[in-house]
Amino acid sequence: MTTFALLHGAGDGGWAWHLVGRALVSRGHRAVAPDLPTDRADATWHHCVDVVEAALDRTDRLDDLVVVGHSAGGFVVPLVAERLAGRRDVRLQVFVAGMVPRPGESAAEWFGAVGWTGGVPDLDDDVPPGLAAEAAARERPTSDRLGAAPWPAAALPAVPSRYVITTRDRFLPPAVQRRVAADRLGITAPDEVTTGHCPHLSRPEELADLLAGDSP
Repeated sequence: MTTFALLHGAGDGGWAWHLVGRALVSRGHRAVAPDLPTDRADATWHHCVDVVEAALDRTDRLDDLVVVGHSAGGFVVPLVAERLAGRRDVRLQVFVAGMVPRPGESAAEWFGAVGWTGGVPDLDDDVPPGLAAEAAARERPTSDRLGAAPWPAAALPAVPSRYVITTRDRFLPPAVQRRVAADRLGITAPDEVTTGHCPHLSRPEELADLLAGDSP
């Protein structure tokens, strides 16, 4: 059994992962998807990690942990993996259309650093209309301070990584994702899901299969 920590991106909450979480549980795993404090004006990246750690500490078994982040959640993934690696079996960190950070780089600076030239910021066309409307109704603000805060770690942790490219992404183009995976993680053959920026809503079963594919 694997415990998956599912971390949402900017504007979302833990609800965004509810379909993938349900699918992972149906496959015999555990899933934790907390609301990160990204809507708080005083939030720091360390506060985000505190929330994830607290949510995981409430589970009664953590012998195999995979940390997964979507989009801006990629800034939190390696911080969680680094903090917990000393006392938990952190097997893998996974970036889903993810923003992989470098030391001292802010989320706002990330886009220019990776060659992003703009994209459609709303939900992709693959998300069913009713689900897209509910997601929009649940949207949360993102702290300007958090977006400007330098990423605080000295390096990515020594935890194996996977990258999942969303091949129809209009917000974070696949070419940018491939460059990020190769340049920042050394991954030249990433996983792929044929969908837009929100596979956790548009292709939850397929994403769950991919995430659980190498789990005991």
